[in-house]
Amino acid sequence: MSKPQILISNDDGIHAPGILALIEAALEFGEVTVVAPDSAQSGMGHAISIAKPLRIYKEALPHALTGYAINGTPADCVKLATGVIMEQTPDLILSGVNHGANSSVSAIYSGTMSAAREGSLQGIPSVGFSLLNYSHEADMSTAIAAARAVIGTCLEQGLAPGACLNVNIPDLPLAELKGYHITRHAMGRWIEEFAEREDPYGRKYYWLTGSFSSDDIVKGTDVWALENGYVSVAPMTRDMTDYPNLEAFQDWKF
Repeated sequence: MSKPQILISNDDGIHAPGILALIEAALEFGEVTVVAPDSAQSGMGHAISIAKPLRIYKEALPHALTGYAINGTPADCVKLATGVIMEQTPDLILSGVNHGANSSVSAIYSGTMSAAREGSLQGIPSVGFSLLNYSHEADMSTAIAAARAVIGTCLEQGLAPGACLNVNIPDLPLAELKGYHITRHAMGRWIEEFAEREDPYGRKYYWLTGSFSSDDIVKGTDVWALENGYVSVAPMTRDMTDYPNLEAFQDWKF
């Protein structure tokens, strides 16, 4: 049987340590194609480029791979990969490993998860991986082991067409990892502030800062899993309908 075709992307850029770690984890499972942004695209959400031309540049990667760098967003990368670069539809799309967690509402803003969601929208099983360490020099050994476990399970169990998983990995030595939890996204929000600064010409500019806040860090959520030493595996859906309130809206008169 032919090996699975695996597409890998990210939002930290094609040469980021996290994507190199994910490549290492994925190579034992199938044929790997790497299509990723040519520069960091964190926080881009599901943005796509419609007002500029997209260009493809070949890049040498470890393991004798040739990657494709795109001057666009993570979602652009997946679109170009499936629409232009790859000769056949990938069996699985992987995104990451992101430098920093994408739990709770961060999954909405995440460029890493947008690449996975784009695959999901195309009906391709997709998984996004994030490590709870924002440093460029983060130790990726636990992330590699966790990615291998998740990829292997996905291929063995079989993901439904368009299934999407948001995998967040605690920043722990592998020996201290407690296991894996299927979770839901914790309800929360970013309390944002804009630091006002001044450039050398006396013009004001603003730098976004903030902190995460949640009253929903209970067992079964992704944030709880991370705080307690577990890898969080949260299924996501393409259908954003608010089903609990759908019936209440039926009484609205327009």
